[in-house]
Amino acid sequence: MRHPARLGIALTVLLATAACSTANGDGSTTAAKPADRASGEARSVSSCGRQLSFAGAPKRAVALDQTSTETLLELGLQDRMAGTANLKTKIPAPYAAAYAKVPVIAPKIATGEQLRAATPDFVVAGSTDLFTKDRAGTREELAALQVPTFVSAVDCPQRNPAGKTPFELLFSDYENLGKVFGAEERARKLAAGQRAAVAKAGANASKAPQGADRPTVVYLYSVFNGMPYVAGGTGLPSEMSRIVGAKNAFDDVDEDWPEVSWEEVAKRDPDFIVIGDLSERGRPGDSAAEKRASMTAHPVISRLAAVRDGRIIEVPGIELDPSVRSVHALGLLADGMKDLGYVR
Repeated sequence: MRHPARLGIALTVLLATAACSTANGDGSTTAAKPADRASGEARSVSSCGRQLSFAGAPKRAVALDQTSTETLLELGLQDRMAGTANLKTKIPAPYAAAYAKVPVIAPKIATGEQLRAATPDFVVAGSTDLFTKDRAGTREELAALQVPTFVSAVDCPQRNPAGKTPFELLFSDYENLGKVFGAEERARKLAAGQRAAVAKAGANASKAPQGADRPTVVYLYSVFNGMPYVAGGTGLPSEMSRIVGAKNAFDDVDEDWPEVSWEEVAKRDPDFIVIGDLSERGRPGDSAAEKRASMTAHPVISRLAAVRDGRIIEVPGIELDPSVRSVHALGLLADGMKDLGYVR
């Protein structure tokens, strides 16, 4: 995401701390290579209803989206990757050198032909909708070719243990991928570091107003054709809100990112607004500045106290979807609530 330099610096520090990246002489960081088990050792994991078995660690993994690409890079697996696709924003600086080693098989969503041309021995995706006939192919089709497929547990709620939070599901992805590649220790450190970041973000939740006085928040993800898209009740922002002691104002909508009306946003009258900056994606209405302009120009929204009094927090938009970067946005949310006076 394109966002202020201080956010980029904070992200670099967080990723380096949580995942133990290796420092270079020029001050940059590069994901270190995992300490593998024996490469020929058999291993198996379960992913979204499928049991995946491997005779040894994959050598030609393909990541179908930015989320899975950055997870594999964070685990130091760039030398095991035969391709990446569907990059929506710039790769963060800590991953840049590692990412440069990975072939881009498709700038947008990969087709079955593009995927097969990469001759993968393992395919990873953050969401199930990338495995369809008109995209990379179904999981069944790829299984018939003896190519195992992994889907993030966050996008497979019907298959997950009851009571597991989205962040815990995300951490289970790290641990399962670490097991597949023989990088268990690096995955364990990554999960442990991010669990600590979640705990830190929630440390002051009990100091925020409770019950009916709990602050409400609207997450403005994008504005398309003049209409706002906000976080619904099934996305990660609802869990982020709970952690920091707030309530997502659109928790009652059973979608991740529903399109709503500005009038409906006004009706919910949130105590504060979180803007997702998607400026690098480049679509009209994506940047934080454009979202602010849409709100201040709207005859109803501009009258909301949250807009009028500047109770707005900006975060990188991509971090509002489950990924290795999401704990960074959670920290910005927690800090922003303190700055706005919602934590005593």
